[in-house]
Amino acid sequence: MAPTTTTVIGNLTRDPEIRYTREGQATTQLGVAVNRRWQNRETQEWEEATSFFDVICWRELAENVALSLAKGMRVVVTGRLEQRSWETEEGERRTKVEIVADEVGPGLRFATADVQRVERPVIEPTDVDAPVGA
Repeated sequence: MAPTTTTVIGNLTRDPEIRYTREGQATTQLGVAVNRRWQNRETQEWEEATSFFDVICWRELAENVALSLAKGMRVVVTGRLEQRSWETEEGERRTKVEIVADEVGPGLRFATADVQRVERPVIEPTDVDAPVGA
């Protein structure tokens, strides 16, 4: 079965939080609030609802998101839905659905962005037989 892909557009609820796994892999967590407005047909009043999503980014995307985005910015997030389960210290089972991001970008409906390509260092293989200090 193919993973469920979703796209959300909303505002960051907090600054992205970057961490590194024991293996040195970057992971960034962010929260996105998506607002929806509609007019009630009976009362003609405007109503609003907000949905909150936790987003996980990995590797280069995690580093770029942490360097580029801040609380309050409008973002477009595309990724797959993943359900995660754990047990609390009290022994209660908890479940949560998160978006594991494939792409994150600034929303440009109300803003502009200065996009810069990140140059990744090229790792050259070392010459094992080279004398020390050569």
